[in-house]
Amino acid sequence: MPIQKMDYIWFNGELVEWDKATVHVMAHVIHYGTSFFEGIRCYETPQGPAIFRLTPHMRRLIDSAKIYRTAIPYTLDQLVAAVKETVRANRLRSGYIRPVVFRGYGEIGVNPLNNPVEVAIATIEWGKYLGAEAMEQGVDVCISSWNRFAPNTMPALAKAGGNYMNSQLIKMEAMANGYAEGIALDADGHVSEGSGENLFLVRDGVVYTPPLTSSILSGITRDTVMTLLREMNIEVREQILPREMLYLADELFFTGTAAEVTPIRSVDRIPVGSGRRGPITAAVQESFFAIVQGERPDRYGWLEYA
Repeated sequence: MPIQKMDYIWFNGELVEWDKATVHVMAHVIHYGTSFFEGIRCYETPQGPAIFRLTPHMRRLIDSAKIYRTAIPYTLDQLVAAVKETVRANRLRSGYIRPVVFRGYGEIGVNPLNNPVEVAIATIEWGKYLGAEAMEQGVDVCISSWNRFAPNTMPALAKAGGNYMNSQLIKMEAMANGYAEGIALDADGHVSEGSGENLFLVRDGVVYTPPLTSSILSGITRDTVMTLLREMNIEVREQILPREMLYLADELFFTGTAAEVTPIRSVDRIPVGSGRRGPITAAVQESFFAIVQGERPDRYGWLEYA
């Protein structure tokens, strides 16, 4: 989706004009992928723009950088305040927020430690990631030939820019073969996740999702959906899943900031259940959107207002 620029980007502690938020071509991040980022949704509600689970997202940003020995020069509270400031400055009512931490211009070479740590926060208008019609009709996906990285090679719990080279391969292969998205297996051949989404599987009324040990990102929307399912008295099991369970599922759906809750209607051209959104997926969607759009009480404190 093309980026429609807004007025300001929060850059290293201050709001700057969009076109002036620039990075030198010799910045470490360009050559070695040393960045950490978040994707956060802002929803229009009767109470004003509501940022979904802002504080947990910014905490994960700090955690991602910490894994790579990168100290962000702002506290959690300062980062949360900066996001709200950027939303207000751009008069964003609903859309997408992209905080990014990266190693800037200083030295060349693999060692990042002598390069400055820079922080930027941008907001953009952004619709449904996999298409508006996908929210009801579902999407067609394939099992990717590209696996997720093995444990102790790349840290899957870090939302790091370099990790998404793997995601790009999964996404491009899927699209080249006529699918909306790909599902990756882990190094042991078990189900992992999509290129940028966590995965849920429904079989006989029980909901399954791969564990953190299957090289998945610890998704905040994933955590949200697990909470909503338990609230509906639906059993949720985190466990290792063999590939063939995807073909036998009654329902499948993706979760993520971009994907929100998106049904999957086929895997490798094998229909999932009836080939359209199932009842549990529909119930989760209804509950999720009722909360984020301010139509239902936010009993978990998930919405933070700018």
